[in-house]
Amino acid sequence: MNTKIHAIHFDISEQLETYAIKKIAKLEKLTDEIINVDFYLKVVKPETSANKEVEIKVTIPNAEFFASKIFDTFEESIDTAIDAIEKQIIKYKEKARV
Repeated sequence: MNTKIHAIHFDISEQLETYAIKKIAKLEKLTDEIINVDFYLKVVKPETSANKEVEIKVTIPNAEFFASKIFDTFEESIDTAIDAIEKQIIKYKEKARV
């Protein structure tokens, strides 16, 4: 699995990068077919309370999953985006079984 974390217009802390990688590991438990995971972290202008945007794109053979979430913290955005990706993967796997 190839993981890329892109911090747009800011420098990402090592702690946040470690947090994101730890959360990606949750996805590996659902499927071992993941080829790429792209994280895009950005601070949305204007400065409001909910201005931390996370976009996650997960690629597996024959499918791509995407989630974009905006919350007060990057951690909260990452958590909800990962949850959304999990639901998409589960739904995809259920359709593939039928």
